[in-house]
Amino acid sequence: MSLREERKQKSHQAILDAALRLSSRGRAFSNISLRELSREVELVPTALYRHFKDMQQLGIELLDQTSLHIKSVLNQLGQAYFYQANTRTSTAIELFFQAVESHPEPWLFFISERWGGSDFLRSGIEREVHFLVEDLMHELEKMQSLQQMNAPQDLRGLAQILIDLSLTWAMRWISIQRLPEDIRHSHREACKAQTIIQMQLLLRGILHWQSSSQRTIADHPDSV
Repeated sequence: MSLREERKQKSHQAILDAALRLSSRGRAFSNISLRELSREVELVPTALYRHFKDMQQLGIELLDQTSLHIKSVLNQLGQAYFYQANTRTSTAIELFFQAVESHPEPWLFFISERWGGSDFLRSGIEREVHFLVEDLMHELEKMQSLQQMNAPQDLRGLAQILIDLSLTWAMRWISIQRLPEDIRHSHREACKAQTIIQMQLLLRGILHWQSSSQRTIADHPDSV
């Protein structure tokens, strides 16, 4: 790669990072302009147009990056929890919160823009959530401990719950980091305890799960 290409890539990423920073400060993406980004990265507006033709193109690329980051964190969490038998729930949750705290910006962008004012981002995020659910569903299919959930709709429902819960947990954790320092610790501990309980309740439900066909037989034993 030439020095010129390397500089161009750095400038390109700097623009994306600037948009993510502004979004993490509570700004809706629909309210951010390329001119504002040019001030943030100290480039003339015309230079930004050499990287992105408009904010929609920038938003789509930003969504791709944040989605990859979130997918990576969730995959690592799943590998640690579902495939390592000795991993405790508290350990897995702690790892998850550490990852969120280290890089909160992708989560803030993804979660806030899921219900934000940009139609193309809302639809894009729902598509990414669908992909996350489908990926997790296929991973759950491989687990021996979930063999009782052999119906695709059951596994898809579980995957959807886990993805939605993960996004809720991440946003709650990020919100706690903004609290005054003197009360932050107690809220962090309460959040971790509540999250562990939610996860344990979910897993207990899985252990006693009956497929739709099993539920039909249990409810109508005379039909067999």
